[in-house]
Amino acid sequence: MSDSSTRAAEQADDEISHPLFAKLYDVLPQSILFEPHREYLARDLSGRVLELGCGTGDMFPYVAEHATSSLEYHAIEPDPHMRKRARKRAGETGLAVDLRGARAESLPYPDDSFDVVIASLVFCTIQDPDVALEEALRVLEPGGEFRFLEHVHADGWRGSGQELLNPLWAHTAGGCQLTRETIPRFVSHEAVTVEEIERLDLGFFPVAPFVRGTLRRKRGSTLE
Repeated sequence: MSDSSTRAAEQADDEISHPLFAKLYDVLPQSILFEPHREYLARDLSGRVLELGCGTGDMFPYVAEHATSSLEYHAIEPDPHMRKRARKRAGETGLAVDLRGARAESLPYPDDSFDVVIASLVFCTIQDPDVALEEALRVLEPGGEFRFLEHVHADGWRGSGQELLNPLWAHTAGGCQLTRETIPRFVSHEAVTVEEIERLDLGFFPVAPFVRGTLRRKRGSTLE
């Protein structure tokens, strides 16, 4: 078994469960703040699409608004409390979602099975982001898009402040990490090309900056 497979197997034994955070998540002041960026993630979706860590289903209304008959939408969410709320929101929006209780580090799908993979504010909480990225690219077909919206480690004094606050923040915010170097991790992967990346004037300390973008899995790329 590879090191990444071993880590994923070990993490599968750790239950992800944040009942209080799940209740509070939907009342956080984020809907208007993130609306144009979730529209960005949901634009022109077609074919088979996978959302990583859908939470309580914040993306669902945007996807439903623009859904076509060709769209087949899948999502994973390992937290049962979040997943319960996501199922309810899917029903409210009328979006047909194949929602599974899986982790991003161990996706229950075959290779090359999705046209688009979406990550919306999820790589900050994934326990092993390197393995999760490998998995996302594994299930993404060559030429397919990986779209993301993430908050990342800041520079300067803000970054130092995040490092000081991170242990307490992660404990109270459902495992969210303030110090993830997400964008270098994404763009340095040899199996992707960068379509676009945009740093956003969004958020507030310590949850800032935010970055959104689109990567494309290279045709002919192979993954270990």
